[in-house]
This record gives sequence, C-alpha cells and structure tokens, in this order.
Amino acid sequence: MYQALRISRSEFVPVRNLSYHVRQWGEPTPDRPPLVLLHGWMDVAASWQFVVDAMQDERWVIAPDFRGFGLTDGGKVDNYWMPDYLADLDWLLDHYAGDRSVDLVGHSMGGNVSMQYSGVRPQRIRRLVNLEGFGMPALKPEQAPERYGKWIDEIKRLHRGEMDLARYPAVDGVARRLMKTNPRLSQDKADWLAAHWSVARPHADGGDRWEILGDPAHKIINAHIFRVDEMLALYASITAPVLAVEASDDSLSQWWKGRYSLDEYHERLKKVPDVRIGRVEDAGHMLHHDQPARVASLIEEFFAA
Repeated sequence: MYQALRISRSEFVPVRNLSYHVRQWGEPTPDRPPLVLLHGWMDVAASWQFVVDAMQDERWVIAPDFRGFGLTDGGKVDNYWMPDYLADLDWLLDHYAGDRSVDLVGHSMGGNVSMQYSGVRPQRIRRLVNLEGFGMPALKPEQAPERYGKWIDEIKRLHRGEMDLARYPAVDGVARRLMKTNPRLSQDKADWLAAHWSVARPHADGGDRWEILGDPAHKIINAHIFRVDEMLALYASITAPVLAVEASDDSLSQWWKGRYSLDEYHERLKKVPDVRIGRVEDAGHMLHHDQPARVASLIEEFFAA
C-alpha cells in the first residue's frame, strides 16, 4: 500500500449546524497564507495526499470533506445545492484564516466552487488554481419544466432506494472500482484511497459491506438550469490571479459528447481578469492522482510567482 510521507491530522469544525471534517498537513505560520484544497464530486479530502506528498515546500494545508462526503454528515437532506458549498467554505475560512487571504486549489466540483466563491468573496483569495473545474453546459430556459420534473422524479427514486451506491464485500472491491474508473491509478494508490474513500458497515446478512463515503443524494440533478450569464458575472468579479489546469485526455469531450467543449470553456475564461491555462500530459480528469508531482509543481510555481 502507498505510504504517506506527510501525515494528516483530522478535526471536526461546526459549520452551519453540521460537523465538518477537515484534514490538515503542516502548521500555521504568520508569514504565509493557508493553502486550502477542495475535492471533487464523490471524492474526499484524503484524495489530496499524493499531491501534498509531492510538494517541495512544507506549508499549512487545509482540506475539508464537503457536506455529505467523507466524514462530514449531510444533514439528512435529499438533495444538495451549490450555494451551500460556497457558504460552508466561507464559514471554514472564518475559522481557519480569519481576515487573512488564502491560496485556493479546487478539483472538478471543488474547482467550480473555488471559481464561484472567488467571485463572491474576491478579497479572501490571494491566488487560485482550478483543476478541471469546467462548469456545466449551457441550458435554455425552455428546458426548465422538464428539469424540475426530472428533479422531483429522482428524489422519489432516492427515497425508494433506487439510487443507492454500490456496496462491496471487501475493501479491495472498492480499490478495483477506483482502478476501473481511472485505469492510470496504480494498485498501491488505489488500496490507500479505498481505505479512506469507504467504510465497513453492518449488512442485513450479518456481515459487513464497504460503502463509499458519499451521500447518494448527491446524484440528484440540480433543479435549476445552469446559467452561463450568472457564471460569467462571477468570473468577472475574481481579482486573484487564476491558473486553470486541464488534463491531456479532454474529459469534457468524453462527458458531454459535443454539448460542451474546451473551446467554449476557454471562451468563458476570458471573463476572468487575470487567468492563464496550464496542461498536464498523460493524465485524465483525476490528474492529481495520475500526475501528482506535476500538479504539485504547477501549484507551487504559480503560488510562488
């Protein structure tokens, strides 16, 4: 199994009636801002371990499990909303950073949270790295009735137990699942991640089953259509320098089959006042697992510039 070079410590922080689980590496220093890492959808804070281990410089790193992921409870809701992640992050920065600005890194969903939050609270962000946080395809208002209906139908399916996540008889089943999703993930890293990405719970047959640490309610679509004009207004309000990093595999084309492209994403990025684009070769969407040393180098070079 992968051996972590820098050991994290866990604590729980009260955030908006939830007990938020947060991992930390290193110690606070008065002369450097905290480095905050935000994980993606159906991921956990421990997922950053490989990047933290690859960093040349030891600094205070803070990585929360978002609500309903990892060891942070979801509050018994049956669907989740993007604005809650923004408010949660604001509470966490109040706790850890106070009036200090932070260096922020987000992957995928965490990248989208990072970009939106940096437009809402620009004064709190010194520099921002967005790893494959592309946003969503543009939707038309005429799609709203169908989307609301689908949202309601999916909530009903959730309550009938039809959207439950897979359970595995042993933790190595979770590791195989991770490697199937990401063929570049090595066995040692998959084994390490599986132990942090899932937990053994009693099953009806008397044995244990390993369950992913993610609330299945995260699978419910957002009832509201994605508004590009709103996103662009948030992008335009960002004052921090931004590094937008992409993997060589072009996951956008794989996901959206022509409904949303890198060219369209790059066009949106033009609204960000100070942005540059980086690229990681031989990597897919989970680029922080595929090429942690390269990702760590990009992050450190950008924050030191």
